[in-house]
Amino acid sequence: MLFLEITLLVVYGLCLLFVLGFSLTQFQLTRLARRAYRQGLAPEPAAPAVWPRVTVQLPLYNEVFVAERLIDACAALDYPTAQLHIQVLDDSTDETVALVAARVAYHQARGLHIEQVRRPDRQGYKAGALAYGLTHSEAELVAIFDADFVPQPDFLRRTVPYFQEEPRLGVVQTRWGHLNEEYSLLTELQAFGLNAHFHVEQLGRNAGGHFINFNGTGGVWRRSCIEDAGGWHADTLTEDLDLSYRAQLRGWRFHYLPHVVAPAELPATLDALKSQQFRWTKGAAETARKHLRNVLRSGQPLSTKLHATFHLLNSSVFVAILVMALVSVPLVFVRADLPELKPVLRVASVFLLAFVPLVYYYYTAWRLDKPTAPRWRFVADFLLFLSVSMGLTLHNARAVLLGYRGRQSAFIRTPKLGLVKRAGGWRGRRYRTGDLLDGLTFTEGLLALYFAFGVGAGLYLGDWGLLPFHLMLTVGYGIVFLYSVRHRA
Repeated sequence: MLFLEITLLVVYGLCLLFVLGFSLTQFQLTRLARRAYRQGLAPEPAAPAVWPRVTVQLPLYNEVFVAERLIDACAALDYPTAQLHIQVLDDSTDETVALVAARVAYHQARGLHIEQVRRPDRQGYKAGALAYGLTHSEAELVAIFDADFVPQPDFLRRTVPYFQEEPRLGVVQTRWGHLNEEYSLLTELQAFGLNAHFHVEQLGRNAGGHFINFNGTGGVWRRSCIEDAGGWHADTLTEDLDLSYRAQLRGWRFHYLPHVVAPAELPATLDALKSQQFRWTKGAAETARKHLRNVLRSGQPLSTKLHATFHLLNSSVFVAILVMALVSVPLVFVRADLPELKPVLRVASVFLLAFVPLVYYYYTAWRLDKPTAPRWRFVADFLLFLSVSMGLTLHNARAVLLGYRGRQSAFIRTPKLGLVKRAGGWRGRRYRTGDLLDGLTFTEGLLALYFAFGVGAGLYLGDWGLLPFHLMLTVGYGIVFLYSVRHRA
């Protein structure tokens, strides 16, 4: 029994070390981002004498609620008409096809170079659609917007000039905004997490000269960069991250613009959020499997290799936290049964110390996004965000492990509902990604009870060290389970 108890402690400690390593890289990125903000953003470059040709690609698949909104927003882009080409890469199989055809015809009649591009099949999913569209374009720059985005009219005029200054600039990525952040608790927590990535992480990596990633939308590529890096590949669920690493390993530079915002819609239902999270976490694991060795063997500086390693492995944090969570409940009893191990077991009680750097990271982003909000709001938002993130660890850890195993999955796009602020509703919407009340969801409900048992055990035995951890896990898994029940309608 002693061997088993020591094994539990070692496993917990190793996972804690990995989480701490990830937290420390986020701390370093926060410092880099804060320094960049203090120094001030460089002035935007002057407009080129001759604006280059740009193709705007809009990959769609059954987006009846948002297709027209997207097309109209891109048709309103302030750019020389003769140099602008809009491709609606429409793989739809429902009435979206007719809606797109009508809007395309309307804007063609107004003199815009816009076309609806239909493929024979969906081979390669989004990556295949983007690659197919390139074969029907001669533009030197390519802007990409997913169906849930509503770009501002000046988007191209604020991004394209950067390509004139540096021939090896491959991508200009902008910050995502949120059309429906205040719609529900679920959307507010998503915005909280995404703001940290866009306000801090992307800027910190860029300011430190480290690899960043094109976020799949809301950015502009140099066509020659795409081609030089080998084009779009469909062997991962994150074709954006995959191409980003291939391009940067080839010596192309990326530039991030935190002051240029591309508004988008956040998933409002749990099945949509889980679909998105599955794609992002599994795709990141697949990309790590594909590129981590190449990164470590490259001639990049050690600091860039280190940041790239944690960048590619960031979805593995869900696996580490899940293992820690499962092991932590028995550890409460180990401490009570083996008092001679108390000096060692105190390590298990410092769980929150691994998350201190994350407080700095998320608070910096939160304050940038909400400069006048009272600080108590951050405490509430952060604890809820952390709890729900923990409640998704089972779902996301499964996706990560499937990615590392090389198990192929279909590209399930995130359903969009056309929500803005608090307007609109999700009930009765046709696009679903699966049954929310499956075996995985019932397991999440059981885990909520399991960690509630951990809370009770800690209180009964007078062991308060892991109580905050177990409370957050109970709340997180409980929220995920309850939203699953609510959103099955």
